[in-house]
Amino acid sequence: MARNDTRPVVTLRSMAGTGHTYVTRKNRLNDPDRLVLRKYDPVAGEHVLFREER
Repeated sequence: MARNDTRPVVTLRSMAGTGHTYVTRKNRLNDPDRLVLRKYDPVAGEHVLFREER
């Protein structure tokens, strides 16, 4: 089965002010209206909110 590569790329920027970002492909199983996710920021050393940049 061919993999669907039409999912948009989303940039997640840390709201802790460290400048750390994740670049990920949007998972359509997630709520499409959600703009913040909790992820690990290695600069801050803890899980912080990351805001999506679309």
